[in-house]
Amino acid sequence: MPSYQPPLNDQRFLLFEVLRAGEVLGALPAFAEADAPLLAQVLEEAGKFVGEVIAPLQAVGDAPGCRFEQGRVVTPPGFADAYRAFWQAGWPSLACAPEDAGQGLPWVLEGVLYEMLSGANHGWTMAPGLLHGAYECIKHHGSDELKATYLPRLASGEWLATMCLTEPQAGSDLGLCRTQGVPQPDGSFRLAGSKIFISGGEHDLTDNIVHLVLAREPGAPAGPKGLSLFLAPKILPPPLGEGRDGGGDGARNGVVCDRIEEKMGLHGSPTCVLRFDEAIAWRVGEAGRGLNAMFVMMNAARLHVALQGIGLLDAAWQKADAYAHERTQMRAPGVLRGAGAADPIIRHPAVRRILDTERAWIDGLRLLAYRTGLELDLARHHPDAARRAAAQQWCSLVTPVLKAVCTEQGFSGASRCLQVFGGHGYVREWGIEQIVRDSRVTMIYEGTNEIQAIDLLVRKVLPDGGAALVALLDALASGLGNTAADLEVLARFMQLRALTSDLSKAAAADPALPYEAADDYLRAVGLALFGWAWRCIETHPGAQAPRWALPAAAARLRVLPEFEMRLSILRRQCDAADIGQPTEA
Repeated sequence: MPSYQPPLNDQRFLLFEVLRAGEVLGALPAFAEADAPLLAQVLEEAGKFVGEVIAPLQAVGDAPGCRFEQGRVVTPPGFADAYRAFWQAGWPSLACAPEDAGQGLPWVLEGVLYEMLSGANHGWTMAPGLLHGAYECIKHHGSDELKATYLPRLASGEWLATMCLTEPQAGSDLGLCRTQGVPQPDGSFRLAGSKIFISGGEHDLTDNIVHLVLAREPGAPAGPKGLSLFLAPKILPPPLGEGRDGGGDGARNGVVCDRIEEKMGLHGSPTCVLRFDEAIAWRVGEAGRGLNAMFVMMNAARLHVALQGIGLLDAAWQKADAYAHERTQMRAPGVLRGAGAADPIIRHPAVRRILDTERAWIDGLRLLAYRTGLELDLARHHPDAARRAAAQQWCSLVTPVLKAVCTEQGFSGASRCLQVFGGHGYVREWGIEQIVRDSRVTMIYEGTNEIQAIDLLVRKVLPDGGAALVALLDALASGLGNTAADLEVLARFMQLRALTSDLSKAAAADPALPYEAADDYLRAVGLALFGWAWRCIETHPGAQAPRWALPAAAARLRVLPEFEMRLSILRRQCDAADIGQPTEA
């Protein structure tokens, strides 16, 4: 079965033709020299690297996967060499600042790169996946000493990073964390406690690993406001840690990997249980404001996870499409043949339906993710404060939607692509079942999809009565015309506005309602934005070819009708709250 190939033509079309990224970014002083041809060339080279170096390691990452040997993790064959080639070629530093040894290119390029990497080899990509977030966290909140020591090597990718939040009793409720950080006379801290589900907590890819750890200082209040953020490297900078077993620049810190988890998927990524045994650490940011510092890292990670969902779905689609063109079974309906004739199953409507529908999801979600990447660049670099604020508002509202919708579709869509293979899809030989297994975790980590829905409705929409969301929808509506297709998009926006108002009123009668309605509400918002995205694609002259026409029809016929279903569910919940009926089953 052919390995994943980055869909460069589709990516370039959506980014540079439909979204006009060259014009948008070229207007920013920070990217004045990064014109569209240069950005396209970077993506071309990224695609070659991903297709030739990373994609061929997909199967070996699943079997044998990672090995745990006396406290150390051995990654699958070829992983370490591929990672060394990755960082030495400069790929981790694309969007990092030049003063930190970065290339100063737009974030959206990094986003497209990680979409490709996730489609090619999700297990391998987990290793560098947190680099950008860790870099941003230290850059915004770290001391000058921490920046000088760690930023250049994180920006380059020479060292990797982790995000250590979860404990056995503290998952989504991080306020239950018990890990302790005790201050020392020299200004450092000693960390004691355990963290679980730490991706890349131990490995042989780099000489050092920079752990960002949530912990509680003595006397800190209970709950999330008592948490601080600490940096604890695997290898200490000299002359610290003398007398410990060492390696790298200095000596080994008191960070111990007790085991790696046996998982459903992602066997190429070690998910570690880490024990901090009086580990030397330094606080990042202010005491008791660890979550504030960590959110810089988490928000960037959530957009990365959305792109993982797109990349994984595209990888599954590529395999299913290739198989459907090769596999012959029975006559396709409506095709006159002699007895015993068979057709490639791509001609069968049941198969065509699956492939066109999943491609519609890929295209629409890809455009929304790229638009969000551009908004992230605008939020950071636009000279006008009002435009920066509008871009930040877009990212705040749309990122949880993308994280949830892209990952749910990545898993469910990959499962439907497996259906194209029939029984062959259920065995390892074809590689599609690995994508289904690997994709499932994206709905869980970096904040479960249920947490994303609550974040959207309860924390971001209802507090201002939906004003920010309405402003976003109005801005999108201003670019639409008066055709029947445009009016359909506008109608969904109007229905969403009315629904938001109804939910706000109903929540006053039933405070639990927003939490119960959040998943359906997020899905409705995602579908409304998806419809807008496809309208953007369809109105571009280059989208008249069959390549775009078939998924466009699938979007209209098979995807967007779900919006009415979600509205119906939400209206029933609002009605139940209005008349004082409990919303529980």
